[in-house]
Amino acid sequence: MQTTTDFTQTSWINIPENSDFPIYNLPLGIIKYKNGKTAVATAIGDYTLDLAALHKLGFLKDLSLPENIFESRYLNDFIALGKPIWHSLRNRLMWLLNINTVELKENKQAREACLHKMNEVDMSMPIRVGDYTDFYSSKEHATNVGSMFRDLKNALLPNWLHLPVGYHGRSSSIIVSGQNFHRPKGQITPPGVDIPSFSPSKAMDFELEMGFIIGKQTELGQSVSTKEAADYIFGMTLFNDWSARDIQRWEYVPLGPFLAKNFASTTSPWIVSLEALDPFRTKAPAQEPEVLPYLKRANENTAIDITLEVWLQIENSEPVKISTSNYKYLYWTMEQQLAHHTINGCNINVGDLMASGTISGPTPDSFGSMLEITWNGKNPIKLPNGEERKFLQDGDTVIIKGYAQNEKGRIGFGEARAKVLPAL
Repeated sequence: MQTTTDFTQTSWINIPENSDFPIYNLPLGIIKYKNGKTAVATAIGDYTLDLAALHKLGFLKDLSLPENIFESRYLNDFIALGKPIWHSLRNRLMWLLNINTVELKENKQAREACLHKMNEVDMSMPIRVGDYTDFYSSKEHATNVGSMFRDLKNALLPNWLHLPVGYHGRSSSIIVSGQNFHRPKGQITPPGVDIPSFSPSKAMDFELEMGFIIGKQTELGQSVSTKEAADYIFGMTLFNDWSARDIQRWEYVPLGPFLAKNFASTTSPWIVSLEALDPFRTKAPAQEPEVLPYLKRANENTAIDITLEVWLQIENSEPVKISTSNYKYLYWTMEQQLAHHTINGCNINVGDLMASGTISGPTPDSFGSMLEITWNGKNPIKLPNGEERKFLQDGDTVIIKGYAQNEKGRIGFGEARAKVLPAL
């Protein structure tokens, strides 16, 4: 049997060049059929592979899996089975899809029951998110925002270089890619006005982020070290933490974002395992001053080289790429985020989602929000059809894409897409 770190494998399924989903990737998600039935599935090329049907047909025998584990509406029950099971399933799927394996390849009836073109099924929310935490871990983003609203000298607040700043958000409004949402309403104060008015947000923004999914619970009082953190993380998703900048500007003192953030956040439907991402590990940014011992990185290669793109599509037009960034730019890694999150004994549960915070790079074409790209509206984006954007208008669609690529190969995340609808 091939190993799950073998990039030289090919599949009997035709996989387009530069596909996000080669045989090495095998992310997990939830597909939804036209009749409303859902099932756990993986992605391979332009197809989804229904794992519930595959399991019923006996292709996953000997993996010690519960009988109906893949008929769940969410991935949580499977994730809770633990890391050895995740690895065993990944290994079995890779073997079944390998060009030299005939069991599924030559079984037409089984293929018809399990394999479906992506455009024949819908994608559902992959995780039942219990708790959601959003961090603020990009030094470039924090510096841009701080210098914009304070000054460059005081851009980073005193605690920023010593701990991963974060806040607890609302999980009920996290939606899956393809689900649109209405522009939020709230109190706003235009520049120079001290008394708030109530209206739909006039400064709707996206935030380019990635999220990681907790795969192993802890008990109240238990902490997770940076060295242990990878054992508690199931995988990663693309994430767009939409933001109403004008509502946030008025409400965030003293307790932080509230209505400006809790109306919607968009996640991609496929969760890519840490195992699939390990070959793309790279050196994380240097940290100065030295962090406290509980935040020290287990090794230098704790960042992951994931190219991230933001595309803006206005109605009746083709999408336009407005930013290219990279997950490796983050000053605080996900292992440090999880270690800090639990250092006080806060317990975590399977399915908890933790987001990176906006990911910006060092140049304007790598900024991760409209706020930065337009510098708070002072430098509008000029679109090919002659229109401009300071912030997002009704009918605008934001599409986030991501992929990891090196000399070994390429894997991707699909996309996180949503359209801004008029306020209700």
